[in-house]
Amino acid sequence: MDIRKWTFEIAEGKASAVMRQGSFRHRDEISHKRPLNPLEKNGAYTLRDPLTMTDGILSMEDRSVTTREGDLCRIRHLHLDLAGTNANRLFISFPVPAKEQVFGCGETFAAFDLKGERIRIWVAEHQNAGIIAAKMLQQRITGPRPDRKLGAGRYESYYAQPTCQSDCGYFLHVDGCGYMEFDFREPKRTLLVIHLTDTESVDLYYGEADTFAGRSAGLQSIVGTQPRIPERLLDGVILASQEGTAAADEKIRTAMENGVPVNGIWCQDWCGCRKTRFGYQVMWNWEYDQDLYPDLPEKIRAWKQQGVSFYGYINPFMATEGALYKEASRRGYCVKDPKGSDYMVTITTFPAAMVDFTNHEAYEWYKNIIKRNMIGIGMDGWMADFGEYLPQDAVLASGVPALEVHNDWPAIWARMNREAIEECGKEGELFFFTRAGHTGTIRQTAMMWNGDQHVDWSLSLGIGSVIPAALSLGMSGIGVCHSDIGGYTSIFDMRRSEELLMRWTELCCFSPLMRLHEGNRPDANAQFDHSQATLSHLAMFGRIHTALKDYLTDALEQYYTAGMPVMRPLEYHYPVGLSGSTTDEYLLGRDILVAPVLEEGAEERTVFLPDDIWLHLFTGEWYNGGRYTVRCPLGTPPVFIRKGSSYVESLREAMVKI
Repeated sequence: MDIRKWTFEIAEGKASAVMRQGSFRHRDEISHKRPLNPLEKNGAYTLRDPLTMTDGILSMEDRSVTTREGDLCRIRHLHLDLAGTNANRLFISFPVPAKEQVFGCGETFAAFDLKGERIRIWVAEHQNAGIIAAKMLQQRITGPRPDRKLGAGRYESYYAQPTCQSDCGYFLHVDGCGYMEFDFREPKRTLLVIHLTDTESVDLYYGEADTFAGRSAGLQSIVGTQPRIPERLLDGVILASQEGTAAADEKIRTAMENGVPVNGIWCQDWCGCRKTRFGYQVMWNWEYDQDLYPDLPEKIRAWKQQGVSFYGYINPFMATEGALYKEASRRGYCVKDPKGSDYMVTITTFPAAMVDFTNHEAYEWYKNIIKRNMIGIGMDGWMADFGEYLPQDAVLASGVPALEVHNDWPAIWARMNREAIEECGKEGELFFFTRAGHTGTIRQTAMMWNGDQHVDWSLSLGIGSVIPAALSLGMSGIGVCHSDIGGYTSIFDMRRSEELLMRWTELCCFSPLMRLHEGNRPDANAQFDHSQATLSHLAMFGRIHTALKDYLTDALEQYYTAGMPVMRPLEYHYPVGLSGSTTDEYLLGRDILVAPVLEEGAEERTVFLPDDIWLHLFTGEWYNGGRYTVRCPLGTPPVFIRKGSSYVESLREAMVKI
C-alpha cells in the first residue's frame, strides 16, 4: 500500500431518501467538492482543505496478524480526522490491478465477483418490488429465464457492509455506519464514497496477505467473530410447521417414522397467524397463541423429551391489533413519524409499528419480552427477522437522524437478542438466526440466513442466488450461514415443485444448518411430507448431514479461531485463473467441493475440479483436476472430497451405510 498514490477529496452534501416497503431511493446534493492536499512532515501526513485552509490529520498505524499455519497479514489502520473542514462527504480513490476480482460488501446475490459494479452499502429489503415486477412481466412475455442474471449493482441487500477482498492480495474495511458506495467500475482504480455521520473522522483498515486465509484472519481481528452455534444443530434437520401443535406433532411423527433425523421443529406462527393477499403470515404480537398452540410451554417440554428442540420467530415490529403494541404506544416506546405519531411501516400488505431501540427503557422492555415470552416458555432459539426497515425520516428518542442510525439498526436488533440469551444464562445453549446486518452484527448473531429466495430455479432470486450470497458473506467476515430449504417467496403462478425442494435439500445438506421453510403460501408449494419420495429424500440427506458432524465441527472451528468461512469459494484454496469467480460451486471447509444441481430436470452437469485428486462421495469414482460432465440424478448431487483429507475413509464408510 503506497499512500502517496491515494487521492482524498471532501465535500458538503445533503442526503435524502425515500423508502417503499423496505426499498430505498437515494439522492445526494453535493457542493464544494475539493481535493485534500497531502503534506508530509516527519513521516506524518496533513490533509489541507484548500477552501477553509484548515488541516485534517491522516494518522497511520501498522500491525500484523499471523495464522496458525504461519500466514502473515499486514494491516494498516488509517485514521482521518476532518474536524474543522465542515465536510460531511469523503471520497477516497486508490489504484488496483486491472485484472483483479473483488468480493464481499456484505451479501450479494447476483454475482460473486463485483468488478465492474457500484455497490451501495445500505441495508434494505432485497426483494425489490420493481425487479420482481420486471421478472414476472418478462416471464409472461418470453417464458421463464432462470439463467438470466442482473448486475449486482441493480440490487439492494439485507446485509450490507463496507468490506471487500481482492484476489490480488488485499482487503479493505471502513469502520462506519453511514451510507457508502464501493465503486469498482474503473478497471485500475477503486472509489469509496463515505457519508460521515455523527463524527468528523473515518477509520479505514487495509490488510495485505498472500492467502485468503491470511486475509480472513486479519479481517477477523477487526470485525470480530460470530458466537458459537449449539452442537445439536449438526444432528439432523429442523422441520418447519404452522397452524398449531397438532400439525407440529403430525409432522414430527411422520418425519421420524420415515427415518428423518429430527433435531428441531420451527413454528414461526407460534404467536398467531395473519392471512393476507401475500399469503400465510405471522401475527406480530409476541406471546404464544392460545388457540393455535394451547399449553405451548408444556408441549415444548414434551418435544424436548423426544429430542426435538422448539424454535419460534420475532422481529422488531408489532401488530397494531395486538396488546403489546397498545402497551408500547401508551408508554411512548414507538419510533415516531415527523408529525409525532407512531410510525406505521407497510410490510407486504399491512402496517406495523416499530419499537425505538434508542430509547433505553423501550429497548429493555422489548428485550424482556424475549426473555419472558420466548426463553421463559422453553424456546431453544428463534428467527430474529427484519432490521432493514428503519425509515429515513423516522424521529428517534436519541435525537440522532435516522439516516445516521439506519445501517446500525440490524446490529442493535441482533445485540438485543444476544443480550436476552446471555442475561438468562443460556449462552451456548440457545441461538437465533438473522437475515439483516452490518458490521456490528458479526459479534452478535451465531447464524445468518440468506433471506427470502423465490421458490424457483432462477440464478438471481431463486436457488442459484444462495451460493454467491453465502460466499460474499464469507468474504465479509460472516462465516456461518444457511438458506431456507426450498426458498420462501411464492407469488402469482410461482410454485415450489418436489424437484426444487429436493435439490435445495441437497444443497443445504452441505451447509452448517438444515432448516425447512413452508413459505408464504404453504398449500401452493411442495413440502417435505408431500410424498414418499420427498420424505425418503429428506431422510437420506438428513443422515448425511449428521454424518458430516465431525467434519463440520472442524470447519466451524477454523472459522471461530482463524476467521475462515465454512462455505468458501474455490479461489480460497486454489490458484486464481483456474476457477475464475465460480458461483455455482463452493468448498465446504477445506476438503469438500459441492456442485449443486441448479437446473430443472438436469440429469447431468459440468463441474470444475481444481488441481487435486477428488472422490465423488455418491458414486465412489476418483477424478483428477479438470472439467467433467457428471451424472446427477436426484439423490446423487456432484459432491467430492479431496484425497488428502483425513475424513475420506470415515465419510466413505458413512455413505455406504446410508
